[in-house]
Amino acid sequence: MNAVRKGAIVGMLFLTACSSAHPVLYPNPHLQSVGKESADQDIEACKLAAEEAGAQAGGGTAGRVATNTAVGAGVGAASGAVGGAISGAVGRGSMIGAASGAVWGLLTGLFRAAGPSQPSQAYTNFVNRCLQEKGYEVTGWQ
Repeated sequence: MNAVRKGAIVGMLFLTACSSAHPVLYPNPHLQSVGKESADQDIEACKLAAEEAGAQAGGGTAGRVATNTAVGAGVGAASGAVGGAISGAVGRGSMIGAASGAVWGLLTGLFRAAGPSQPSQAYTNFVNRCLQEKGYEVTGWQ
């Protein structure tokens, strides 16, 4: 079981490290005049400024996975207890339900984390404003 837990943690870290959202810029005259390379540098500068101002880039993916796992375990334990009460083995039903619910919650959280993690609202607002002040138009994040 310990090896499974370590593998899950490594998997979560890998998924969160590989998926980060970025602003999508509208091809307005400013973007066309400066070019993609300069725009990418401006995006990185705005991201750095947001982080220096205290805005968190991370969307809390690991926390959401942990919450899904805990909720899955709770729901599984409750449903297992009900099933166990019907069959006469409440304790065993609760254990089986909790284990299966925790696995379901973990897997659900990991699959949801596989997509791009969305930065916090404060972070995206900061980067959007920074880019707007530089002459860009942000259409969204992906």
